[in-house]
Amino acid sequence: MKARSGLALAMLALALAGCASAPTRAPAPALAGDALDARLRERDAWIARTEAWGFAGKAGISRAGKGGSGRIEWDQRAGGAYEVALSAPITRQSWRLSGDLATGTGRIDGMSGGVREGADAEALLETATGWRVPLRLLGAWVRGAVATGVPAPAIDYDAAGRPQRFEQAGWTVRYLEWRPGPAGAPDLPVRIDAESGDARVRLVIEEWTFASP
Repeated sequence: MKARSGLALAMLALALAGCASAPTRAPAPALAGDALDARLRERDAWIARTEAWGFAGKAGISRAGKGGSGRIEWDQRAGGAYEVALSAPITRQSWRLSGDLATGTGRIDGMSGGVREGADAEALLETATGWRVPLRLLGAWVRGAVATGVPAPAIDYDAAGRPQRFEQAGWTVRYLEWRPGPAGAPDLPVRIDAESGDARVRLVIEEWTFASP
């Protein structure tokens, strides 16, 4: 039971926030110069003003070839509060990770042994599961942006001017599929892979939600 709880909780770590920053830019040949700069400015501006958002989809995590998958729902609120729910179909269990980006605190509900709380959500998750996951970066990555607080990487763009690959904080992030965003929004990621050493995180985002800026 402890191993299963640890795996599912590790998948919760896919869903915590970070804000976008302007990256070092490496244009793709099909969209370059002023056209690429304009596209990137539009994306950066939209992400910066859209503080409340969420998604639902599937998450998978593995390490050294071992892992699992589950259903994930992420609700990010303006001001930094977040709530992430994960259900594991095999065990029919569900977990909830909530916290506040402004303070860094975290709380885990639903695991055996009762509620766990801590002043540092990343440290709390590591203690509960044994995984070290860059929680504050992933919220930016899932929206197709690099995160603040660490050096901004060079980005490889696709022919449409969307991020295709970058490395940040020891992780390699790849975007495998995109879909058109809602009115006034840029294209949004559908499939994302992130790898660091023998650890791999995969997301398939089925539905996005956004509050009005």
